[in-house]
Amino acid sequence: MITVIYFGPLKMLQPSGSEQLAWSGGSTDDLLAALRGRGPDWSRALQAGRVFKVAINGQLLNAPAAIHDGDEVAILPPVTGG
Repeated sequence: MITVIYFGPLKMLQPSGSEQLAWSGGSTDDLLAALRGRGPDWSRALQAGRVFKVAINGQLLNAPAAIHDGDEVAILPPVTGG
């Protein structure tokens, strides 16, 4: 089981802001592909080329990484400010 936490516009797709998912192993790419498979809204929100960051257990990633049972995965939109 992993915990996935959604931020920004992704919370509109998962209003609770997080969910528990059964996970038999794989990478962040595998997770994103599974989420895209939920339908057109998810596919658009997480399409390749969109800017967002993924973190595992609070560590921001710059490349795909393995996700292990018990991990917390956060999907974050770009941050703007000024």
